[in-house]
Amino acid sequence: MSQRANAPKTAPQPRAESVRQRVYLELRRAIEQGTFKPGTRLPASRAQAQTLGVSRNSVLWALERLQSEGYVVARVGDGSYVADDLGALGATPMGLRPAVSAGLSQRGQLIADTVLHWNPPLQAALPFRIGAPEVATFPFALWDRLARQASKAQRMAQAQYLDPAGAPALRDAVAQWLWVSRGIRCEAGQVVVCSGSQQAIDLIGRLLLDVGDEALVEDPGYPGIRASLAGHGVSVRPVPVDAEGLVIDQTVTQWPAARLAVVTPTSQFPTGVRMSLKRRLALLDWANAQRAWIVEDDYDGEFQYGTHRLPALCSLPHAERVLYVGTFSKTLHPGLRLGFVVLPHALANAFAMARAISDRHAPGDAQAVLARFITEGHLLRHLRRMRELYPQRQRVLIDALADASHGQLQLRPSEQGLHLLHELPADQNDQTLSARAQAAGILLAPLSRYTIASTRRGWLFGYAGYDTAALRAAAARLGVLLQAK
Repeated sequence: MSQRANAPKTAPQPRAESVRQRVYLELRRAIEQGTFKPGTRLPASRAQAQTLGVSRNSVLWALERLQSEGYVVARVGDGSYVADDLGALGATPMGLRPAVSAGLSQRGQLIADTVLHWNPPLQAALPFRIGAPEVATFPFALWDRLARQASKAQRMAQAQYLDPAGAPALRDAVAQWLWVSRGIRCEAGQVVVCSGSQQAIDLIGRLLLDVGDEALVEDPGYPGIRASLAGHGVSVRPVPVDAEGLVIDQTVTQWPAARLAVVTPTSQFPTGVRMSLKRRLALLDWANAQRAWIVEDDYDGEFQYGTHRLPALCSLPHAERVLYVGTFSKTLHPGLRLGFVVLPHALANAFAMARAISDRHAPGDAQAVLARFITEGHLLRHLRRMRELYPQRQRVLIDALADASHGQLQLRPSEQGLHLLHELPADQNDQTLSARAQAAGILLAPLSRYTIASTRRGWLFGYAGYDTAALRAAAARLGVLLQAK
């Protein structure tokens, strides 16, 4: 073999065109979303280049293009400014405006307006975006092999219209898995397969609540939950979260008519705290006394790294009014679009028929492969690998941020979850650095994005889906931004 063939391979360098295009798009997005307001003087091109880690020519090219499109005005001897006549951009981020709103019904407009406040992520997963699991080492070859092992008769059966509640084999596999993994006793007939946890929340809002009903949500909490409920005309009531989880006691008198509470007790989103046993029992007492429902969103309950794993809320006594929502978006990958909800027998058929009205059923081949993936032990082995990998990446994140920030960012380790929270004093702004980080290709979510009435502030750092090199590189870039404040 030639010497050239044995030479070490180097990573391909990004083309200059793609780099300057990225700089242009990030600057334009910052202008459209109001980070750089009309009339604001933009940082000098040399300083921007240093912050973004690109050449000055790339920044100059991006500024020239923005100038030609009317976003930027160049003043001789005084630098570049955002154009003064862009005030209309500040009302709603450009990429989020519905193209046509005149034809929407009142309910449709409510949904459209609600989703604007959720803004689900559409860009590729980059450090430190939260909620992204490891996909690079997912056993795709094994998954494909399981799919190929299906007989022609099985494939023909999966190609037909199927039970909207889910494939019997998958429902049975989920029920068995929940007993072994989360201590939940349920039958396959109580499991309804959904397109991820978001559809489960949508079904719950449609079937168990009426317009004007009150639902309790964690504050801070997941915006996708409150967006779904508000889209159904439900009055969303924020409840504070402290070191023991949802503060249920004060809501008894404040919201006496609430008919539902949505909680993330194993790893509260986004703070990561565990709900204490005392709070869990108090929440169950409230639901039973009020004849209300509890939705347990166990979005990442499989990722507990300590010696003892916390069982699910619905595994406790007197938890008959708890609806358990699970998803394979974190345990496997979000592209699978499979999750489930565990319901009382009396509700299961209604939920299945409601799913049939909206999208009939989940893809049969994916359900069949997932059922085998679970029953043949592949899910358990995959989770064991991830439970070893994620704590290692968490440690890398903590050390890299501490070094890059010269001690400004001291994150505390956690025994559960896929991200860490660095909390700030309540009076500090957490959005400015997040906007600057996004312009530099870092997805750093501010805690304020997940609040309603809460004044808590901070930054969220996802680590699970990114390798060691990516975490360290992102930490280094963020350190430069911190030093430039």
